[in-house]
Amino acid sequence: MQEFQDYSFDLLAQQGIVISRQEKGQIEVADFGLNQFETTGLGLLVYVNTPRVCAKELIMLPMQTCPEHRHPRIDASNPGKEETFRCRWGKVFLYVSGERTESPQAAPPKDREQYYTVWHEIELNPGEQYTIMPNVKHWFQAGPQGAIVTEFSTTSLDQYDVFTDPDISRFTTIID
Repeated sequence: MQEFQDYSFDLLAQQGIVISRQEKGQIEVADFGLNQFETTGLGLLVYVNTPRVCAKELIMLPMQTCPEHRHPRIDASNPGKEETFRCRWGKVFLYVSGERTESPQAAPPKDREQYYTVWHEIELNPGEQYTIMPNVKHWFQAGPQGAIVTEFSTTSLDQYDVFTDPDISRFTTIID
């Protein structure tokens, strides 16, 4: 975890995204319970998460994948998380519901590919962004350099995320 926090801190700084030493220690390493962080995972630095808004950095290694999921309706007053991804560095291939892209540029991890069901590709390069509405299935993969993505969203309630893969757990369990 410390190694990835150091990597993330340096990468963010190289791209002109300055974070404090305290924030460096708050970078979360998410492996989604699969213990395959280099292929399925991402780093997250949450700047703010209030009952109305959320902002965070997503730091991804080369070809690293965030697995397919959706942000469902929570209750009558919360239709689910709406999020906008803005690519800051690298490249991200985002997949959402819609017409299947004929030759997708990303590929899910071989041992989990049966859990990737949406294939409409949106390529995000630095300065480009895309908004995902609530309850829309999506997954994404960094390009060959890796990626930094800033996420702007309504409040993030990760415990309600629904993953297509039944083996996924949003929260990493550390065993001593």
